[in-house]
Amino acid sequence: MITQDSIEALKARLDIVDVVGSYLELKKSGANFKAPCPFHGEKTASFTVSPQKQIYHCFGCGVGGDSLRFVMEYEKLSYPEALEKLASTYNFSLSYTDNKQNKPRSHLMESVNEWYKNLLSSNKTASDYLRERGIYESSIEKFGIGYAPDSLATINYIKAQKLNMSEAAEMGVVGYNSDNRTTFARFIERITFPIHSANGTIVGFGGRTITGHQAKYINSPETPFFNKSRLLYAYHHAKQTIYKLREIIITEGYLDVIMLHQAGFTNAVATLGTALTPEHLPQLRKGEAKVIMAYDGDSAGRAAALKAAKLLSASGFDGGVVIFGGGLDPADMVAKGAVEELANIFRKPQPFIEFVLDELLLGYNLSDPKAKEASMHEGIGYIKTLSAILQDKYKNYFAQRLGINPSYIKLTNQTNTTKNTLLMHKNTHKDMWELSLIKTVLEYPHHIDQILDVLDPSLLQFHASEFSLALQGYRDAPQLMAILVDDNINALQEEDALKNELIAFLSKHYERELKKVNVQTSISFEEKAFYIRKFRGKIAKLKRGELVAFGN
Repeated sequence: MITQDSIEALKARLDIVDVVGSYLELKKSGANFKAPCPFHGEKTASFTVSPQKQIYHCFGCGVGGDSLRFVMEYEKLSYPEALEKLASTYNFSLSYTDNKQNKPRSHLMESVNEWYKNLLSSNKTASDYLRERGIYESSIEKFGIGYAPDSLATINYIKAQKLNMSEAAEMGVVGYNSDNRTTFARFIERITFPIHSANGTIVGFGGRTITGHQAKYINSPETPFFNKSRLLYAYHHAKQTIYKLREIIITEGYLDVIMLHQAGFTNAVATLGTALTPEHLPQLRKGEAKVIMAYDGDSAGRAAALKAAKLLSASGFDGGVVIFGGGLDPADMVAKGAVEELANIFRKPQPFIEFVLDELLLGYNLSDPKAKEASMHEGIGYIKTLSAILQDKYKNYFAQRLGINPSYIKLTNQTNTTKNTLLMHKNTHKDMWELSLIKTVLEYPHHIDQILDVLDPSLLQFHASEFSLALQGYRDAPQLMAILVDDNINALQEEDALKNELIAFLSKHYERELKKVNVQTSISFEEKAFYIRKFRGKIAKLKRGELVAFGN
């Protein structure tokens, strides 16, 4: 955390005319300066900057504030990001309560990236690969694509440039061998894609092998600056278009983003080798953008899209899912020149809720009455994560897709208050278990890592939206305040008690998954055998008192 003294010292150094003038053309008007307002469309200059008061104000739309507020609003940055942006611009060293961050940050990442970029042009294999994928030289320059050589060359470069090897390790460029003395480069013989924070600072790299390494893509390891569950690739390039169009396209990979930008879809970003997580949601909420998930049509892509759609719909996001079939992805379609077809696809995504319900039904043999009943109960569990209005709407949709009378879709009666909703839930053990888990997250956040290692938010059938809010730290949300003040809901303080509850919950979950797989007819025998072995293995470990990682 940045210290308050450091923040005040930075603010004292800033001059609002200088800060705003680096973004807008200011014209002197008496004691003040004026410009057309950047936050709403206007022809007359009603945006006024006062050097005496060190504030700005628009008489048209009413926005106003100091230098820091202007950078936050104009650059779409959080408070800490704006502080760091201004500190970097004005060569000011911020102080942090965490002593590890007190040293000024060097330009190591930028230096290494420039070296990677220079090496790309001299590597024919890497250059040919990018050319064959249809990537223009202008895109290579825009996204800073480079090439990482063998490990020794990288180590020698860092030493020759007198860069700090410890910092290189801290930033994930190199790692230490088991002796903790010798180092190795983390990116070896790979095309490199620099990954930036929202304010444009390089915080990590992605790498694509061109020499047959087992892992086709790798990312930098987790560092104090690089959290792959929070970052979105190319967001710093896309954010202005996202705010202008109020729409964001989320893809699965670097090349999809680059090719989409090349084709004019400059609101495209990508997750970093991981599914969309609750940690991504605060960034996605900025600008109230419609979210379009653009995923491949293979089993992994559909599974990731399903998980994302559950998370986004339960969290109240608008948008939908686009699934690419025929073995194609967005990058392939751009390379084929199918730009207009892409535009039409993005204009008509399948709404999140419809996609979730349709995908859910694909996992069951609906000609089997027992399987049909099981699918109905799973669908009801998901629908209950939605708002009352959406529950009422999609109850009928789900009944129609199942081919049953809507009266069979039994949902909890809705009232206008969260308090009454919780009272109606409290007599069902499963609801109370989920509420207890949420209260645990709120009161004992040190348990969060243990919970998320074994349990995905989408597994909660009744309170997934509240769970997502708790993970994001929205303690003042009305739904969470109701949970916190309800004495009937008990948090699990002791680690052993939490472990036992998780084992019980997960055992029931994987037993349900095993039953579903047994009745599925839409998957091959090999796939069915794989999942049966997988779920039986998890159940066996849980019976032995072992927690099992989710997704493995």
